[in-house]
Amino acid sequence: MATTLVNFPKPHYIETNGIKLHVMIAGPSSGEPVILLHGFPEFWFGWHQQIEPLAEQGYRVIVPDQRGYNKSDKPAGVKAYRVEELVADVIGLIDALGYDKVRLVGHDCGGAVAWATVLAHPQRVQQLVIVNLPHPTVFYNYVRSRPEQMLKSWYIGFFQLGGLAETALSANNYAVMANELKKIASLREVINRYQDAWSQTGALTAMLNWYRAVVQYMPALPADDIVEVETLILWGKRDAYLSHHMAQPSVEKCPNGKLILFELASHFVQHDAPMQFNRHLLDFFSKGNS
Repeated sequence: MATTLVNFPKPHYIETNGIKLHVMIAGPSSGEPVILLHGFPEFWFGWHQQIEPLAEQGYRVIVPDQRGYNKSDKPAGVKAYRVEELVADVIGLIDALGYDKVRLVGHDCGGAVAWATVLAHPQRVQQLVIVNLPHPTVFYNYVRSRPEQMLKSWYIGFFQLGGLAETALSANNYAVMANELKKIASLREVINRYQDAWSQTGALTAMLNWYRAVVQYMPALPADDIVEVETLILWGKRDAYLSHHMAQPSVEKCPNGKLILFELASHFVQHDAPMQFNRHLLDFFSKGNS
């Protein structure tokens, strides 16, 4: 059965870093801010099972469609999707909403943005939650030395094929991506929402440009890659794209870090085990520094 949000988040368009982001916001205006960053091929709705539980606990829940996705602006060209620009979007969003710092949660590509944001601007992040995405140094070192991870990441190479990748992924109403997400029981009845997001003008190319930018404009690894901010890493061990063996080395980059592995969950752990996921998230937030 599809999830129905009682306290449905309200849409806003917020200017940041020279673009407008479509942002869904829920919870009391006086609540402590939590920003949720989705991954590929999702959009704000990828957090639909987390928004209401967070809002009910008094948090101000801020969930953008990241640049290129769904109803947010889709600047032209691969260069517009460099990691530096994605981080600037987040910092600009925090500034536009008038916050000094936020709790930042990122899944998949959103996790990459969250890692990069906390490494560049640690003073703007109160607590960090990463979902199924390794620390950038760990990923770089692991993928260079482990052929099995290179095989898992084959799609990144395919996404570099401009035009061909778009044609393949958009065929039959985005069947490749839809079928992948249909493996998740809670998404089967709402897959049309994803298809609507993918069919927004320019969205598919913009989404793929995130991956093209990582290859064409590979971000430099930070000189200081230690994350001092209090960090929680949540990782589904049945991830078909990223080996869970990168999770422990990632948390070792975080002196104030904690790792929780979900034995039966996939890459999309927030969908596979939402109640358990939300319990860990809220417990982490409640014990964090205010």
